Formats: sequence, C-alpha cells, structure tokens
Amino acid sequence: MKIVCDNKIPFLRGVLEPYADVVYLPGKETTADDLRDADAVITRTRTKCNSTLLEGSRVKVVATATIGFDHIDTSWCESHGIIWKNAPGCNSHSVKQYISSVLCTLAKRFGLELRKMTLGVVGVGNVGSKVADVGRALGMKVLLNDPPRQRAEGPDAFVSLDRLIAESDIISLHVPLNREGEDATWHLFDGGRISSLRPSQILINSSRGPVVDNDALKAALKSGGLRAAVLDVWEKEPDIDRELLGLLAVATPHIAGYSADGKAAGTAASVRTVAQVLGLPLTQWAPSDVPAPQQALDFTVDASSREELDVVSEAVFHAYDVMDDDAALRAAPQSFEKLRGDYQIRREPSAFTLRLHGGSPGLCSSLRLLGFNVISS
Repeated sequence: MKIVCDNKIPFLRGVLEPYADVVYLPGKETTADDLRDADAVITRTRTKCNSTLLEGSRVKVVATATIGFDHIDTSWCESHGIIWKNAPGCNSHSVKQYISSVLCTLAKRFGLELRKMTLGVVGVGNVGSKVADVGRALGMKVLLNDPPRQRAEGPDAFVSLDRLIAESDIISLHVPLNREGEDATWHLFDGGRISSLRPSQILINSSRGPVVDNDALKAALKSGGLRAAVLDVWEKEPDIDRELLGLLAVATPHIAGYSADGKAAGTAASVRTVAQVLGLPLTQWAPSDVPAPQQALDFTVDASSREELDVVSEAVFHAYDVMDDDAALRAAPQSFEKLRGDYQIRREPSAFTLRLHGGSPGLCSSLRLLGFNVISS
C-alpha cells in the first residue's frame, strides 16, 4: 500500500508508516508518475487533483487537509470511483482568530468605534458563523448573507448582498470558490460591486483570492473609493500584485487558517478519511503533540478603568498579532510560499487561560465568545 502526502502537512510524519509506504512530496511538484502506483493522496490546495494527475492511477481516495476543495475535480473523481473528502470546519476557529486580530488592528489604526458599526458577513458556513460571533463579541451589529442557507432555512436571518453592502461598514468574505452556477463566487466582488462601495467602507477577503477582482480593488484603493482593504488571499498567488500589496491596510500570505490547532484538525480529518477507505486502524486518530507558542498560554490582563476594546485588543494581540504576518509579507513578498510553509506556531484562544482583573460580566462574556478561557477576579 502506498500513500503520497504533501510534505508541508504538519503532524503527519510517522503516523501512516506502520501501515503503508509513505512518500512526502512538495504539493506543486507532485506528478502523475508519482501517483501511478499510489492508493491514496493526502494533499493541500497547491496540488490540482484532476484527470491530468489521477488518470491511470490506482488512487482510491483523495483527502485534502483544508476546508477548500476547488483544487479537486470532484466530478471527475466521483465518475472514476475515487472518494474525495475535505476537512470542513478544521480551521474555522483559526480564521475567527485572524478576523479578531484584523478588526482590533483596524479599530486602533483608524480610530473606529466598533460598537457603533455594522459588520457584514458574506458566507455563513463553519467559518462565517464564527466570524459573526467576533462581530457580536466586539459589540457590532452583524448582517448575514448566504443564499444557499437562505433558500434552505428561510429569509429571516439573512439579507441580500445588495442590502449588506449598503448597510455595512466592514464587509468580510467567507465563501467557497464556485466558478459557475446559481451561487457562483468567482469575482463576486467585481468592478461593478467594488465601485458601489463607499469611501468609508472596509473590505476583508480571507476566503479565496478570485472572489475579489484584485485589479478593480487596486483601482478603488488608488482612487479613494473605499477606506481600506485587507487581503489574506490573492488572485494569481503566490505571484501577488506588489502594487496592490502597498495599498492594503493588512496583507498576509494566505495564513488566516494556519493556526497549529487548525492544522492539527485538518491533518486528523485527512488521516481518518484515508484510514476509513483503506481499512487502517486510525479512524479516531488525532495529533497529541501540538506545540506551545512563544508567548505564555496563561496570562493576566488588568481591565480596571479601561475601555473594553482596549482590554479585548490586548488579549487578542497577546494570542496573535496579525501585523507580524503583515510585516513578514511586506519584507519578502517573493517568499509567499515559504512564509506559508514555514509558518509560526500560532495557538487559538482556546489554548489560552486569561486571568482578568476588574472586568465586567459583559467583558468576560465577550472574551469567552472570542474563545478565551477566562478566570475573572
């Protein structure tokens, strides 16, 4: 039995070796010859799992350690008897943490009163639902747009995209990349939609690069058509637009979902999928060695006589300051892939114990909604 794995998937080495011949390869360099005699593939978004790669192989299962699966030709796989599976929700808490840090950063930089602002969340699945919680934890009004969910659940909890754009101060995108069909999201924010944004608005994309027309976004930022934009995902990445990079308020190298906890969950999901299909005794496996970050997992914040947003921001930045990743990308944009492959150890708020002095019950609730384990005194 042979299993081919992306060599950048963490926590994986040594897990499958007792049961199979395991080959680790760079995702973008994996070829059809590598898979000819393979039974399974564990991959990430950089490997295009289509007929070119899989035709003539004996692959039975393709497991991606990511939420997104637009790199897998699902129809072709299904028509050729190949089981495929993504890792839904694996990094949703990681993206929630990323957006928390982004919003606190924007509030500090632009002097925003988040409690008087509206957050529009486009795409309300595993990730978007948690991002909506971030908005609520920060005291924002939250609007939700998700046409598939609206059709299934009714209109009460959702608004149209046009209304969301008209009424939101900050818009955050969390949709899959669909190139066609009723729910197509390729260039969902195209030139027309971006030109409808106001100079006071902020656009955040941490979903998929082509969801936003990067050329149109660049033009809008150059002309003052919107206040600011944040990109974690880019068209044509890793060859990103350097001029656009210089115009963004926050720019990161596709790492919103790259917490150590999120990676561990994605790897676990992939191993379990392969184990189930190939009959390996690993259907309940999970990593047991998620490393600690450099900062203390147990820390104290004094909230006495302080604004709540300042206290929340201190806690959020202790766990993760998005501007560290912003600085790394601006210093070496040509190293986009290396920055992803050699990413820092980032732990989610659930790994931290926050000892809060002098905080109100409402502040404690907000910090818990952001994911922290809070001990109040």
